[in-house]
Amino acid sequence: MSKPTGIGPANTTPLTSHLPRPMAPDTTSGTPLPMQHDADAEMAVLGSCMYQSAVIDAVRQVLDPGDFYQPAHTTIWHALLQLRKEGAPTDAIALSHQLKSTGDLTRVGGPPYLHTLASAASVGSGAEYYADIVRHHADLRALQATAVRVLQGATAPGADPAEVRSLLTASLSEAADRARRSSGGRLQRYAVDGWSFVTDTPASTAPVWGTPGKTAWASGESLMLVGPPGVGKSTIAQQIVLARLGLLAQVLDMPVQQGEKVLYIAADRPSQLARAFTRVVDQAHQDVLRQRLVFWSGPLPASLNAEPQLLTELAAEHGADTVVIDSLKDVVGKLTDDEAGLAYNNARQQLLRDGIELLELHHQRKQGPDASRNQRPVLDQVYGSAWFTAGAGSVLFLNGAAGDPVVQLHHLKTVDDEIGPLPVIHDHPRGTSRVDTSLDPLTLLRQAGTHGLTARQLATQTTGEANPRPADLAKARRRLEALTKSGHAIQETGAGGGAGGGQATRWTAATRHISAVS
Repeated sequence: MSKPTGIGPANTTPLTSHLPRPMAPDTTSGTPLPMQHDADAEMAVLGSCMYQSAVIDAVRQVLDPGDFYQPAHTTIWHALLQLRKEGAPTDAIALSHQLKSTGDLTRVGGPPYLHTLASAASVGSGAEYYADIVRHHADLRALQATAVRVLQGATAPGADPAEVRSLLTASLSEAADRARRSSGGRLQRYAVDGWSFVTDTPASTAPVWGTPGKTAWASGESLMLVGPPGVGKSTIAQQIVLARLGLLAQVLDMPVQQGEKVLYIAADRPSQLARAFTRVVDQAHQDVLRQRLVFWSGPLPASLNAEPQLLTELAAEHGADTVVIDSLKDVVGKLTDDEAGLAYNNARQQLLRDGIELLELHHQRKQGPDASRNQRPVLDQVYGSAWFTAGAGSVLFLNGAAGDPVVQLHHLKTVDDEIGPLPVIHDHPRGTSRVDTSLDPLTLLRQAGTHGLTARQLATQTTGEANPRPADLAKARRRLEALTKSGHAIQETGAGGGAGGGQATRWTAATRHISAVS
């Protein structure tokens, strides 16, 4: 990926033309050479630090004071550092007072220029990203100065090649040391000692959606919702969003942790999504939706495989703690390309590292004419590079045909215990979804009466498969044992026997619970 060169045209000075500009001499012609810089990026960094003083702590890990091209910007940066050290505000008024006390206010352009700087940064903009641009140009200026010194040494009267080579070696070593120092903050920013990494990491992840032990979406890990078109992926995502906003308590009988603000990237059919939301919101929800829900309509400014940092920047720009991507095919260039998959996973992990929760909508591979709708889906059916699912924390798959009122939800990649398979009933006119409880293990156990069920019989009914897989049998047994532990079922341990003989362990519904609901 090429290094960013700025947020506006490089080597332009739209708001700082009154400030002096250093120039590097051209020893071959005597004409000064313009030095690398980006005035817009410098202003954005300083403006962001003025808007929010805590940003200074992150920027100072990237920039040295001498990295600013404009001497006035260096002076302003020193003043900001002093204000931060004192725990004082860093707005234009406080900064003016600080610069006036050191006699530098007039020299940097006075209060009007400070207010210009303050307006140069957007709320929540990526100050560290702009600081990287400033540092990038500072590195180039340092290399330019190195080249000038070596050229002067090589063209001096009586120049000695050995001395010039020694000068070149020393200059390159100095430039390398500077590069290491300037990148030190980035190399240390997310590094912690081994003991802290192990002990400060929670033993279990908090569910965003679900319960401990039955987690559909874990905090700090992405949730990928996959399925063919028309099976209700956006419908379920819409309900999760409303729950994150506190307008719903549960989705598919699982609680959703309330968040602060959601950024919904409606890259695919935004007008259709808007119509869908009108089914579930009304005038009473206006304030919540205006303040805590932001839609990005249509394509992003760039694909995430080309600019992985864009996703984190968007979340920061809008102050979101949750991002929904609808859908992956619209934000990534070539889904089947492993390089694109790796780049997108980089974007995903950057976002999660910043504490932003991520919900991704995606589609399956096209199925052949012989594919059965009742066939249990697997991860290989998710379209594109394997890196998309490899980096996801949880993958839920909705299986069915477009417009089906009932679809099957399968948990293909789990956080802890598997959820489902669940029959999901969509009420399309109302935009709601619910779980069909007719296949609930306790319901089936009660329906079986005194005869009860074996683990195999329960697995057959819940999966619809005549020969359930060993994993399904084990899961059915765990469910029945959990009902026994909670007092809802009674276990009758079976007896072993010869070939084809013996009796399987059987469970029946506890009598007191049957009478309680009858």
